[in-house]
Amino acid sequence: MKNLKKVLIFMTVIALSIGLLAGCGGKGDGSGTQEPSGQPAAGNARSLDAIQESGKVIIGVFSDKAPFGYVDSSGTYQGYDVYFANRIGEDLGVDVEFVSVEPASRVEYLKTGKVDIILANFTVTEERAQSVDFALPYMKVALGVVSPDNGLITDVEQLKGKTLIVAKGTTAETFFTENYPEVNLLKFDQYTETYNALLDGRGDAFSTDNTEVLAWALQNKGFTVGIESLGSIDTIAPAVQKGNTELLNWLNDEIKALADERFFHKNYEETLAPVYGDAVDPESLVVEGGIVE
Repeated sequence: MKNLKKVLIFMTVIALSIGLLAGCGGKGDGSGTQEPSGQPAAGNARSLDAIQESGKVIIGVFSDKAPFGYVDSSGTYQGYDVYFANRIGEDLGVDVEFVSVEPASRVEYLKTGKVDIILANFTVTEERAQSVDFALPYMKVALGVVSPDNGLITDVEQLKGKTLIVAKGTTAETFFTENYPEVNLLKFDQYTETYNALLDGRGDAFSTDNTEVLAWALQNKGFTVGIESLGSIDTIAPAVQKGNTELLNWLNDEIKALADERFFHKNYEETLAPVYGDAVDPESLVVEGGIVE
């Protein structure tokens, strides 16, 4: 019996030693893995100090929604949202790491701490505001509908019984689901897929922000935005993880300060004016200082 007790004690000591060694190699959550340097722990929002100490701010943007967020032929992120994102990095004194997001993943990427900020044409809604914190707006927008010239849709009533293409997780999906259940929705994850479906004739029309469909129609002959403004006038704003008040306040102060140099008008001239030309009045889109007029 004495020998058996000695063996049991010895085995217990060995087991405890292995457990302690494993604990030293991981986080305190028992996963045995460490987050990469400078990355936010899963689910945790990073403070301003943590962002600046890491030397980078992680910002979620679109990679396929020109001219607001897209990747050009050289692999560089460009667009209205990206222009603003780069200024945020400059004023924080850090580099910007861009993360490509899809419409339906924007909230989740903030909730899980994959990004610090979302700047992906993010329309402010009451439902989204329950899950994330929106800063002051920097753009205003409504919905628009683009369709082929040989089957031009000029009134929403014409869509009843027809197929409307939308991107998942967008205000267009919500608007038509709630207000026009007679319209058949063909849904895709990515904007590239939505436009390809329209070009291929898989749908009768496509709806998203009017600023976006107008830009696309100007560059694609045979298509016209027959409905230029649908639903309410909404705002586009940066978003941070719910409760990240420190970063939220910094963004609000940044947007207010940028008004002194009419930053977003300059942004428009650099990124949007070459696309829109005289077709769009900048005042119908640009918001300075977070004040919607």
